[in-house]
Amino acid sequence: MSFIAPNPAPPAKPLAAPLAAMLADIAAAARAPEAERPGRVAAAIAPYLAVPDLLAPGACPCNPERYVRHLLYADPAGGYAVVALAWRPGQMSPVHAHRTWCALGVYRGTLTEGHYAPGTSGTPRQTGSVLRPRGATCHGPADPELIHRLANLSGEEAVSIHVYGVPYERFGADVNLVYAD
Repeated sequence: MSFIAPNPAPPAKPLAAPLAAMLADIAAAARAPEAERPGRVAAAIAPYLAVPDLLAPGACPCNPERYVRHLLYADPAGGYAVVALAWRPGQMSPVHAHRTWCALGVYRGTLTEGHYAPGTSGTPRQTGSVLRPRGATCHGPADPELIHRLANLSGEEAVSIHVYGVPYERFGADVNLVYAD
């Protein structure tokens, strides 16, 4: 299960320049037509994944029990939210699809994305997997048949940046369609 970090206090100082620039590029991409939005948002994230000071040191700590989401930005109009997910070795998401469009990029470490097909008994079956090293992006529309699981199967902590097309307050109900833990 994921853990959603509480809303942080307002920053005491302005956002670091690379983070502010990435969020501005995401905002522009999120205005694209709906069918193009996930791909454009992933492309907006991509150039920042190699920027060492995109996230301040210690800004997105891991949780020893499960991966954790850290809110980076919530669109005031409620169209999307940007989060950083912090993963310790061995942590993984449930097997799920998305109720909204999404885009992600790996900022630190390596994640493994397992792909699944709907099963005849209602339980998805794994059809393959792909490594997502630092700098990798992927994206998808809302689709109950695009089933996957992200996992940190490496020996080091990982951080990924995700953008979901719902307000942050609705993440619990409107992001994941969970099939299995």
